[in-house]
Amino acid sequence: MQSQPTTSSHPLLRLWQYSGNYRDRIRLAVLCSILNKLFDLAPPVLIGAAVDIVVRRQDSIIAHWGFPDPTDQLIVLAVLTFIIWALESLFEYAFDRLWRNLAQSIQHELRLDSYRHVQQIELAWFERQRHGSLMSILNDDINQLERFLNGGANGIIQLIVTVLAIGGAFFILAPGVAWMAMLPMPFIIWGSIGFQKKLAPYYADVRDKVGALNSRLSNNFSGITTIKSFTAEDEETEKIRVDSEAYRVSNKQAIRLSAAFTPLIRIVILVGFSATLLFGGIDALNGTLEVATYSVLVFLTQRLLWPLTRLGETLDLYQRAMASTIRVLNLLDTPITIRSGSTPLPLESVEGEIELDDISFAYTDRDPVFENFSLNIPAGKTIAVVGSTGSGKSTLVKLLLRLYDVNGGRVRVDGVDIREMQLQDLRRAIGLVSQDIFLFHGSVAENIRYGRPDATDEEVIAAARIAEAEEFIVGLPQGYDTIVGERGERLSGGQRQRISIARAVLKNPPILILDEATSAVDNETEAAIQRSLEKIAVDRTTIVIAHRLSTIRNADRIVVLENGKIVEDGKHEALLERDGVYERLWSVQTGVQHRESDRIGG
Repeated sequence: MQSQPTTSSHPLLRLWQYSGNYRDRIRLAVLCSILNKLFDLAPPVLIGAAVDIVVRRQDSIIAHWGFPDPTDQLIVLAVLTFIIWALESLFEYAFDRLWRNLAQSIQHELRLDSYRHVQQIELAWFERQRHGSLMSILNDDINQLERFLNGGANGIIQLIVTVLAIGGAFFILAPGVAWMAMLPMPFIIWGSIGFQKKLAPYYADVRDKVGALNSRLSNNFSGITTIKSFTAEDEETEKIRVDSEAYRVSNKQAIRLSAAFTPLIRIVILVGFSATLLFGGIDALNGTLEVATYSVLVFLTQRLLWPLTRLGETLDLYQRAMASTIRVLNLLDTPITIRSGSTPLPLESVEGEIELDDISFAYTDRDPVFENFSLNIPAGKTIAVVGSTGSGKSTLVKLLLRLYDVNGGRVRVDGVDIREMQLQDLRRAIGLVSQDIFLFHGSVAENIRYGRPDATDEEVIAAARIAEAEEFIVGLPQGYDTIVGERGERLSGGQRQRISIARAVLKNPPILILDEATSAVDNETEAAIQRSLEKIAVDRTTIVIAHRLSTIRNADRIVVLENGKIVEDGKHEALLERDGVYERLWSVQTGVQHRESDRIGG
């Protein structure tokens, strides 16, 4: 919507800077709130005018407008009252509609902008965050801001208008009594500022506590199977109790302070109201103050001071909203370190040659994974990467997809540094089938179609056949329309894996990465998946990250990694002959020494 404000600004100013597209509507809403309050303050004046007509008759103010007859004056006053009340109602409708629509529009845009921004932040940032806390910002914090715009903003504006309008009227009508009604105002303002400063850290703590609680709940729902299998329900309930109790106590402290505000304000208001009632009445009895003016002052004092009793509630809503605004806008201020390049990568022109040229990379605060590492993968070939845990296999995948950027050296596709490429083009050119399959809550067809939303039903079915998934799909209750559940929980691991392969087939990328794609399936499913992979790897650059060596025997080239370095490189049979790392891994998995494995692999 708008260039992001600096984090040093006041949250209200930052929100104003953010809401650039809505400023005209905000100004109009403010104007309607002001006009509504001005007309809302008119009834005490009208009552005073009515008293003036009854008491002074031909000498009343309205008589000076050309209506000497008191009955005519009352008719004029009645018409004026109707017009004022009608306008007050009209502007109430206008500001209510404007503020509520603004609340909906701004919270909608803010949630979309925040989510869009979060999606562009590098993967390393996500690994440092609690997902529940992010959910709390995108949902609860933005909703808190919506609640403030729905009612709190109008309340603050109308309170300011009330103080200025009535204060001005007092000094015009009865300057000698005005100070009595205005006497509480400095104490109320001073108290409000003091309460705001004291409440701010309490509500910031409340937002942090609810974020921690949401994070715990989100994490537990994701791991419900583990919780059940370890019969850890009671332990997790206790952890939720602790987090919920922390949230309750944090809220209790804020409530204790905010609840004290209104009673204290009432005491101060009582002083001002009583003083006006007493000393204004004495002036009226002495004839130094008109009876009509005195009645106006009494009513205006009540209209001035009584709304201030709601200042605590309004301030409470405001402070909660500002704490939430800070969290949301700070999220929007999170810098994006991996930015798209400008060089397009047309999908149809990608050959698929990959070159890692003298790259170095280390995760934050960890030892380097790669130092001066080089690897060339010819276009259209299948290369397998094997090695022990922590050797750097999966890191290669993340670097190719630019989920992380190398610290040194270059990663090239078809001779072009991937940092210079348009990021979406790069990732469209790469299909990833991971060990950790993520299916979205939706139908089987929707999950297969995920990479190509415009694909026809026939193309979806064809992809499922290549992935050898059609047989089990048609056996599901609604076939391709069967809902898979969150993360595909209604399907087996092998079924999810085949759907993910069908998804990659339908995407039809020139570069295919298989990251431990068969590590968590049974032998029968592995065989089916292996047949599928052999079909889709033809004339396509394919990188297979493998734990099960039986799945890579036919690769054009096998690279063995240890501690971020290539220790062996060659075809299956040649590596077995070397009696090195690969041969030992093969022996462990098959239980067969290499000379016997020659016969098996030959």
